[in-house]
Amino acid sequence: MKYIIGVDLGGTNLRIGLFNQNIRLIDKRVFSTQRFKDKEDLIEGIIQSIKNIIKDNALKGVDILGIGLGLPGPVEWKKQIVYFFPNIKGWHNVKLGKILKKRLKINIFMDNDANLICLAESRMGVAKGYRNLVCITLGTGVGGGLIIENKLYRGTNSVAGEIGHLPISQDGPICGCGAKGCLESYVGNLRIMREAKRIFKKDISLEELSRLAKLNNKKAIKIWRKTGEILGIALAGVVNLLNPQAIVIAGGVSNAGEVLFKSIRETIRKRAMPIQARQVKILSSRLKNDSGIIGAALLVKMEVKKC
Repeated sequence: MKYIIGVDLGGTNLRIGLFNQNIRLIDKRVFSTQRFKDKEDLIEGIIQSIKNIIKDNALKGVDILGIGLGLPGPVEWKKQIVYFFPNIKGWHNVKLGKILKKRLKINIFMDNDANLICLAESRMGVAKGYRNLVCITLGTGVGGGLIIENKLYRGTNSVAGEIGHLPISQDGPICGCGAKGCLESYVGNLRIMREAKRIFKKDISLEELSRLAKLNNKKAIKIWRKTGEILGIALAGVVNLLNPQAIVIAGGVSNAGEVLFKSIRETIRKRAMPIQARQVKILSSRLKNDSGIIGAALLVKMEVKKC
C-alpha cells in the first residue's frame, strides 16, 4: 500500500494530512502559521511535520507516493516555484519544490491552494459533476480557482484565478499584493475583524461574529450583509465573464452561513446579466477545512498517473 501526503499552507494555519491511494484521510495535523518566525523556519516546520506524520504512522519515505502542497499565492506549478505570498512575508521566487525534494527524497507536487480546493470540491465535494466551476476561498487572503470544461485552468503563467486581487475600486486600502482597492482588502478576515472591532468597540472573532448574526444581532448582520454585497459585486463580474454553472464559497469567512450567502446571491441577481445570473448556483464548501489537503492529495494522484 502506498500513501499520499497533502499539505495546505494558509496565512493562519498549516494543515497536513496522510491519505491512502483512495484519498481516504488517515491522519491529520494542524499548526498555527504564526508559530514560524520566518521563511526558513516555516520550511523547516513543513519538513519536520511531514517527517513526523510519516514516522508516527510507522511508515517510511518509500511508502509515500508523493507530497502535494497547496500554497497561498501565485505558484509556477510545473517548475515548483513560489512567486510570492501576499500574506506571508519573505517569500519571493522560492524554489520550494527543489528544497523539499532534496530534504525529503519524495516526489513533490504543488499548486495554488485555491486551485486545489476547487479541484477537491469538483471531484469529491459539493460541485461533483459540474464541468464549469469557480471556487473562492475566504480566509486571511481571498483566493480563486477555476474549472473549465472539467479541467483545472491555470492560465499562461500558472497564476490564473486570483479573484482576491480583482480591483473593485480605483482607490481604496493597500492590499498585501501592493495594489490598491483589491477585493481581498475589503473582505479578507483581518479587514472584517477590524470593522467588527470598530463597530463593537472590542475584539470580535469571526466565529463570534457569525454566532451573533445567527442570534439576530443587528450589528453583526449588517457586517455580514455588507461583506456579501461586496463579494456579490465582484462575483457578478466573474459570472458575466465565465458563465459558470456554480460558484463554491470556501474558507473560514464562509462559515458565517446564510446571512452571507443570501447577500451574495441577491447581489449577483441584481448586478450580473440575467441569463448568467439565472444559471449560476452559489454553493457552500462540503469539504470545509479539509478541502485544501484533499485537493493536494488529488493533485499527487493525478500527476503520478501521468508518469
